[in-house]
Amino acid sequence: MNKIAFLLLFLAFGAFTQLSAQRIAIVDITRVLEEMPDYKTAQTELDALAADWRQDIALEYDQIKAMYNKYQAEQVLLTEDARKKKEDEIMEREKVVREMQREKFGPEGQLFRKRQDLVQPIQERVYAAIQDYAEERGFDFIFDKGGTGGLIFSNAEYDKTDDIIRLLSN
Repeated sequence: MNKIAFLLLFLAFGAFTQLSAQRIAIVDITRVLEEMPDYKTAQTELDALAADWRQDIALEYDQIKAMYNKYQAEQVLLTEDARKKKEDEIMEREKVVREMQREKFGPEGQLFRKRQDLVQPIQERVYAAIQDYAEERGFDFIFDKGGTGGLIFSNAEYDKTDDIIRLLSN
C-alpha cells in the first residue's frame, strides 16, 4: 500500500514539476493593434468605405420604398397585368439591392477582402513580434487576453502587452 501511495505522490510531484517549468504570458492583441498607427489608419479607411456603401444601399432602399408607395397609390387604377409588372419591377429592384449588399458586406464581400488587404499584414507583423518575443524570452505559451480564447483570469505579472507594443513601435 505504501508503495502505491509513494508512486502516486512521485507521479503527482513529477507532473507539478513539469507544469511549473513551462512559462506563460498574456497579451491583449486588440490593445496592441489599437496602439498601432497603421491599424488605426486601416480601420478609419474601412469605416469610411463601409459608411459610404451603407449610405448607397440606404438610398437604394429609399428609392424602392418610393416606388412601392407610388405603386400603392396607383394600384386601384392599374390593370392586373400592369400591377403584376410593377410588383415584379419592385421585387427585382429589391433583389438587385440585396445582391449589392451581399457583394459589399457578405462573408466574401468587398469589405472582407479590403479588410484582409489592409489589416492582415499588420496582424501578421504583430504575431511575428509575439513569436520573436516568446522565443527570445523563453515563453512556452502566450494567450490572447483580448480575444475569445476563454481566458477568465490572469495575473497582471504575466501580461506582456506593453512589451509587445514597445517592440512594435521600435
